[in-house]
Amino acid sequence: MLKVNNLNVYYGGIHALKDINIEVNEGEIVTLIGANGAGKTSTLRAISGLTPYKTGEIFFKDKAIKNIQPHKLVGSGIGHVPEGRKIFANLSVKENLELGAYLRNDKDGIKKDYEMIYDKFPRLKERMSQLSGTLSGGEQQMLAIGRALMNRPKLLLLDEPSMGLAPIVVKNIFDTIQEINKGGTTILLVEQNAHMALSIANRAYVLETGNVVLSGSADALLKDEKVRSAYLGE
Repeated sequence: MLKVNNLNVYYGGIHALKDINIEVNEGEIVTLIGANGAGKTSTLRAISGLTPYKTGEIFFKDKAIKNIQPHKLVGSGIGHVPEGRKIFANLSVKENLELGAYLRNDKDGIKKDYEMIYDKFPRLKERMSQLSGTLSGGEQQMLAIGRALMNRPKLLLLDEPSMGLAPIVVKNIFDTIQEINKGGTTILLVEQNAHMALSIANRAYVLETGNVVLSGSADALLKDEKVRSAYLGE
């Protein structure tokens, strides 16, 4: 579904991504792990068109997507839940979800998807009319995921969904990520909680200073001594 070939991203004179190669097959959960500044967020932002890349190619469903505007990539089936959630704080929960469905005009389908989101996240239904900026961090994360799902993405990019959340909320978010995947959405997950990420992923890539230094099945990386000492605190 997604193929990233020899991707290079620069921020001024800083070479942030260095010949990154990543593949995500349909139906998988693939995770990118690594320390802060390793290039994980830059990779997701390049895929969704938010960060330009100097050289390399990104293919989504066998089509090159360089220089395609972000909103057109959303229309083609790429959803992005950004780091820090980026909800519209001055709009209600319902209005945020409406914006997620902005490119759609199938009213019956949209109505069903509201119910699907409220079924997954009952707290959002309770707070449907509440201003999003007044939600807790966990509720805002649920809303950010729900907003992305309202466009029925084929590929969902998730950037640090557990950041700043209590352990019980993190477990709920990860259970929901698995549910979304079982429902047919392919997922590329960036996550600092490497143990949680590897426990639900099919495959993983380890990034260090803009390079992919290790890749393989999530099970294999969970058992890898270097990964265990560097990222799992073991």
